[in-house]
Amino acid sequence: MNNDLYAAEKDIILIVDDKAANLGVLSDFLDEEGFEVRVARDGESALEKANYEPPDMILLDVMMPGIDGFETCCRLKGNSTTAEIPIIFMTALSDVVDKVKGLSLGAVDYITKPFQPDEVLARIKLHLKLQKLNQKIYQQNLQLKQEIEERYEAQMALQKLTQELEERVNERTHKLSDALHILQETQLQLVQTEKLATLGQLVAGVAHEINNPLSSISGNLACAEGFMENIIEHLRLYQENYPTPAPQIQEHAEEIEVDYLLEDLPKIIASMKVGTERIQALSLSLRNFYRSDSSKKEPVNLREGIDSTLLILQHRLKGKGNRPVIEVIKKYGDLPLVTCYPGQINQVFMNLIANAIDAIEEAGTRGYLASPKQPGKIEIHTQSLDSQSVIIRVKDNGAGMAEEVKNKIFEPMFTTKPIGRGTGLGLSISRSIIEEKHGGKLICDSEITQGSEFIIHLPIKPVE
Repeated sequence: MNNDLYAAEKDIILIVDDKAANLGVLSDFLDEEGFEVRVARDGESALEKANYEPPDMILLDVMMPGIDGFETCCRLKGNSTTAEIPIIFMTALSDVVDKVKGLSLGAVDYITKPFQPDEVLARIKLHLKLQKLNQKIYQQNLQLKQEIEERYEAQMALQKLTQELEERVNERTHKLSDALHILQETQLQLVQTEKLATLGQLVAGVAHEINNPLSSISGNLACAEGFMENIIEHLRLYQENYPTPAPQIQEHAEEIEVDYLLEDLPKIIASMKVGTERIQALSLSLRNFYRSDSSKKEPVNLREGIDSTLLILQHRLKGKGNRPVIEVIKKYGDLPLVTCYPGQINQVFMNLIANAIDAIEEAGTRGYLASPKQPGKIEIHTQSLDSQSVIIRVKDNGAGMAEEVKNKIFEPMFTTKPIGRGTGLGLSISRSIIEEKHGGKLICDSEITQGSEFIIHLPIKPVE
C-alpha cells in the first residue's frame, strides 16, 4: 500500500458510472492506492449516497441513463451538504463545449476515457490537496473572522471607554477653564481697582501739592503784572520829563538796555501767565482723569474725558526725531451726558489713544507709512446712535494687525510690545470696563498696513 499522505488519511472517492467495467478498473486502481472507494451506477443513486455520507471527491461520468452527469453535478452543487465536494467529470467526449459546460456547472476537472492511471491519480491527488487547502483556508478564515469580531468588540469597548474618559477630561477641562477665566477676571478687576485707586491718590496728592504754589505764583503774577505796568509808566514819565539824565543814569540805561527791557518784560510776564494756566489746566485734567472718589456711576460729558486724555498725552503727540507731530482729528458729534464710572472710562480712552500712538510709531520704524516723515493721524469720532446708546471711535493710520493677533489682543497678558513696554493688561481691562462694568461693547477692526479702529458702544443710562 502506498504510504502517501492521502493514503494515510483514507480519502473517500465516490465513482459514478453506469459501466461496470469502468467501475471495476477505477475501484481496483484507487483501492490499491490507498483510497476508500464507493460506487454508484446512476445519478439518483449518487445523489443519495453523497448526501448520506459525503465523500472527499466524486468521479462523475457524463453519459448516464436517467439524469446525466451534468444534471447530477448541478444538483450536487445546489445542495449545501454536497456543494463543496470537488467533482471530476469522466468522459470520452472531446468537445470543448461540453467541457466548458461541465466546468461552468462547478466541476474542477476532466479525465478522459480510456483512463491513464498516472494522470487519474495525479489529478485526484491535486484536487484533493487543493480541497484540503481550501478547507484549511476556510477554517483559518473562520478563526480570523472570530478574532476580528473579538478585536472589534474589544475596540468598541476601548472606544467607549476612551469616549467616557474624553468626556470626563473635557468636563474637567471646562471646569478648569471656567475657574481660570474667573481667576483672570478677578485679577483684572483687582489690578484695575488697585491701579485706579493708587493713581487717583497719587495724582490727587501731586495735584494738591502743585496747586498750592501754583496758586501763589498765579496770584503773584497778576500783582506783578500790575506793578510792572506802573513802574514802566513811571519810567516813561521820567524819560519824557528828563530827556537828558545824568551821565551815570544814561550810562546805566545803555548798559541794561532799558528800552529793550521795557518792551520785552510785558511779554515775559504774559508768557509766564500762559505757562501757569497750562499747568493749572493739566493739573485739573489729571484730577478729572483719575477720579478715585466715584464709587457710583454719574452723568459725565465724555468729550471732557477725551480732551483730558489728549492733554495728558500731549508730550507723546509732539514730533520726535524724524517723526513729525501726530495729528489728532476730532469729529465730535452731539452727545448727551452718559451715566458711567468716569475714572474707568477715562482709563479706556487713555489705553486706546496710547496704543494708537504706539502703532503709529511702529509704522514709521517698520516702513508701513509711505515715508518716515509722513504724519501719523488719530481720528476720534463721537456720535449718538439712538436715544439709548452712543459710540466712540478711535482710529489710527498705524501698522495694523494680522488676523491671528487681532483675535488675541483682548486676552489677559497678551502683548506684541517688547519687554518693559507692555503688560498685556490694557485692552483686557478696557474690555472688562466697557462690557462688564457698563454693559457696552468694545470691538476692533484692523488689517496689516491699514491701521486699526477701536469702537466703543456705551449705553447712555445703565441697565441695572
